[in-house]
Amino acid sequence: MDQLSSTNILPETFQGAKDDIFMQFALVWSQIKAPLIVPLLRIGVVLCLFMSVMMLMERLYMGIVIILVKLFGRKPEKRYKWEPMKDDMELGNSSYPMVIVQVPMYNEREVYQLSIGAACGLSWPSDRIIIQVLDDSTDPIIKELVQLECQRWASKGVNIRYEVRDNRNGYKAGALKEGMKRSYVKQCDYVAIFDADFQPEPDFLWRTIPFLVHNSQLALIQARWKFVNSNECLMTRMQEMSLDYHFTVEQEVGSSTYAFFGFNGTAGVWRIEALNEAGGWKDRTTVEDMDLAVRASLKGWKFLYLSDLKVKNELPSTFKAYRYQQHRWSCGPANLFRKMAMEIIRNKKVTLWKKIYVIYSFFFVRKVVAHINTFVFYCIILPATVLVPEVEVPKWGAVYIPSLITLLNAVGTPRSLHLLVFWILFENVMSLHRTKATIIGLLEASRVNEWIVTEKLGDALKGKAATKASKKPRFRIGERIHLLELGVGFYLFFIGVYDVLFGKNHFFIYLFVQAFAFFIMAFGYVGTFVPNS
Repeated sequence: MDQLSSTNILPETFQGAKDDIFMQFALVWSQIKAPLIVPLLRIGVVLCLFMSVMMLMERLYMGIVIILVKLFGRKPEKRYKWEPMKDDMELGNSSYPMVIVQVPMYNEREVYQLSIGAACGLSWPSDRIIIQVLDDSTDPIIKELVQLECQRWASKGVNIRYEVRDNRNGYKAGALKEGMKRSYVKQCDYVAIFDADFQPEPDFLWRTIPFLVHNSQLALIQARWKFVNSNECLMTRMQEMSLDYHFTVEQEVGSSTYAFFGFNGTAGVWRIEALNEAGGWKDRTTVEDMDLAVRASLKGWKFLYLSDLKVKNELPSTFKAYRYQQHRWSCGPANLFRKMAMEIIRNKKVTLWKKIYVIYSFFFVRKVVAHINTFVFYCIILPATVLVPEVEVPKWGAVYIPSLITLLNAVGTPRSLHLLVFWILFENVMSLHRTKATIIGLLEASRVNEWIVTEKLGDALKGKAATKASKKPRFRIGERIHLLELGVGFYLFFIGVYDVLFGKNHFFIYLFVQAFAFFIMAFGYVGTFVPNS
């Protein structure tokens, strides 16, 4: 009997302890809620609404510019002189400028043949072009394969140079910088750059070089990216939506207004004189391409973006590769902003309006505010108002502004309008990593210069039928659980439960769906099924 009575007492003891914990938590919450939580949350709401308005104004401004560009037909050929290159009977091929094509690569087993073949297939007088393969591979087998491929093209009469280093200092920037030191580069006028997964069409140089030849103020010609594996999985479709907006709107606006935009690091041609005047390649950040572009712009050079010239390339098709890429693309610009803000302000060669555009629009709103506000407002502040009903978010800030921003973004990829909800959930999850990376860049914390090469899977080699062969959904599980996503997912889930039980039932559907998206990413699941486009 004594044992039985003691057994009955145990559950009551645990229940009592649990009730005490909840009562203590409720007591602490009631004491700090009014004097601390409510004021802080109100401040957070005001700041986030202010940043949301900044983002909306930036999107509307760019939208208006794009409409004007389309209406008035401000094509590159009308803004800058362009004439096709012609043969000179007296000078022969020497009338054509000397061009070097750099192809940096690192352990690119899947795509090295494709990229080298595309570079060697560029149409240009054979004695006026040099193909330079910059191989930083650490795998000796891949290194040998790349060297053999270069020798194969050399045997066909192509002027191709295979260059290696004994270290990887500076990563891609270091390789490009080392490549420009070679003696044969001194005779070159222009340098075209293509990453290992990029496949330019044979007429690429015929469409870009004339702009540089006939317009001495132009330093850079940038082409648009065309994604060969955008239909591979839902994640690649989401990436396509974000990047299409970047190329359709952001790059076009920069080119049409201030003749400035961020060099995309590939699929572009530089005037070597401008590159050298700007100080050449620097490895102080993970966005050496943007760094060079800003420095060249501060020297007074202009850039031109060609939206009609597309270069095929591959999107990251694994969540791991995409995370690393986004860390680099978010951390680098923030760190560069920290390093160059005062240099831009003090510069005497560019106009005040261009300074404002570069500092406010290009860097602050797009590279800092957009990442931080997306995560903090929609994943932290807005859900927290469910727990603190004293703090209200106006409908225009919670619904209208984000809806307008989302619709404006969808302009870049109209074929994916039916995937807009998935894109919102995906971008909210990725905003966590972008915010973290942005803060690391601004503070120059650990991992600020982390460089992990984006994995290429050689999807450009696959036929169109192969990408759509399987219509059943399949999933991949990541190598580890990502605790940040897991934590935010639980935060949103518990607030959703609270909203159902005690709240006004305003956000519970959004909270549960967004929490589910965080859980999917936390465990590294990536569904490859894509709804029919």
